Amino acid sequence: MTKTTGLGDQLLVNGYIVSNDTGGLNRIGGGPAALDMTGIDKSGYERQGGLRTGEIQFTGFFNPTIGGLHNALASLPTTDAVATYCNGVALGAPSAACIGKSIDYGVTRGNDGMINVACDVQSNGFGLEWGFSATPCVRVDTTATNGASVDTLASASFGGQAYLQVTLFTGTDATVKIQDSADNSSFADVASFAFPQITSSTPLSTRIALANTATIRRYVRVATVTTGGFSLLDFHVMVVKNAIAGQVF
Repeated sequence: MTKTTGLGDQLLVNGYIVSNDTGGLNRIGGGPAALDMTGIDKSGYERQGGLRTGEIQFTGFFNPTIGGLHNALASLPTTDAVATYCNGVALGAPSAACIGKSIDYGVTRGNDGMINVACDVQSNGFGLEWGFSATPCVRVDTTATNGASVDTLASASFGGQAYLQVTLFTGTDATVKIQDSADNSSFADVASFAFPQITSSTPLSTRIALANTATIRRYVRVATVTTGGFSLLDFHVMVVKNAIAGQVF
């Protein structure tokens, strides 16, 4: 089995590309809480899954320039942040995303003068989700485009989720949507799987979800459309194609 390193990984938070300001990813994890339900007649623990959680925790370098890590995270907004980790820049590469509260921006200065920043995005409602990059990390469209497809190997009828990070946009409007195909030739929109129309300045980020009974066919691609036109759209899409019923709560 092929193994991989973390060389060339990418991290996006709220529409900012913070990869170059990130020195290390300390934790990407989550899952259900383990509830202890052990009866006194047992010789080992009995557990059931509880509430889901997740977080993306990382250490960065202090960068106060526009578009840098400080600009992206220092305000600690009370609104939700979207963090997306990409294991490399290849189309279809494993990715993880978390929508939650940015609860930490802790700055430390070492005796050697190094300024480091500790950042933490903790999930709010959905937990951490693993999926795949449906764009080759940050894709650059200058007009409405049908992207290359990802082979997910089989159709599934358990719904899915998708995360969008928009880092740059110039134009009147653009809509990013998910399409699927059974044969990698005839593609159609996945119903209710399009992000809200982009009309405002960037950066921005969001999450959308399908019902757990929706079907997503074998091949998946990302398409951009427009009514008024655009000249630049830099964005990343991560797709989670649920493998089992009730995967998302």
